[in-house]
Amino acid sequence: MLRLAGKVAFITGGGTGIGRACALAFAREGAEVATAGRRKEPLEKVAREIAGAGGKSLALSCDVTQRSLVESALAQAEKHFGRVDTIVNNAGAVVVATVEHTSDADWDRVIAANLTGTFFVSRAALAPLRRAGGGSIVNIGSVLGLVARKDRAAYCAAKAGVSGLTRAMALDHAHEKIRVNCICPTLVETELGMLSIQQTANAVAEIQKRIGEIPIGRLGKPEDVAMMAVYLASEEASWVTGASFPLDGGLTAY
Repeated sequence: MLRLAGKVAFITGGGTGIGRACALAFAREGAEVATAGRRKEPLEKVAREIAGAGGKSLALSCDVTQRSLVESALAQAEKHFGRVDTIVNNAGAVVVATVEHTSDADWDRVIAANLTGTFFVSRAALAPLRRAGGGSIVNIGSVLGLVARKDRAAYCAAKAGVSGLTRAMALDHAHEKIRVNCICPTLVETELGMLSIQQTANAVAEIQKRIGEIPIGRLGKPEDVAMMAVYLASEEASWVTGASFPLDGGLTAY
């Protein structure tokens, strides 16, 4: 039996990278999938991929930093599919800088995309999840929400906030059968992940350095994150809530 049969997932940042991998993985496991993001073209491409494999998908334009757009997108997803069971909060942004070299605008942008967006989507999702009889919120955080790295001040702060919000919501909504967990990857081979590498002085050297820090000896793949998200959305994880899982090839085991 498919692990997510009969479920409906709402995935932000669903057109590329981790979000796309989650959308495809959820559809393979039987879920109907609403993808949300600022760029409609990649979302529609994912929808076509899912439809081509016999699944059902809906592409929704949505900027997670805008509360009204978030609420509208979730309402559209629930109306279209009849319910929403799972949220994957994946939208994000990064800036490579210390506090001293982080502009006010960059600070606001990174906090808004990573933390405020997760807050807006999670809050708006509570009513649909209650109507579905409960469900799962899966936040895509970062290992930098658990430990720190040089030149990532705003990003560390935002992702630490996501981990804290995960724990708080898990406690507040456990009695409603709403589970909230956080996946904390290290560097994953995505557009956003490579952007942080490209902002360094020597991208090739930086990639080799980062691989050398990971005991398993490779960067993460979007599918690595997607399969953990599938687990957390499934009934297999029915006793799992309030957790932030390092997904880092052993990086934080030191």
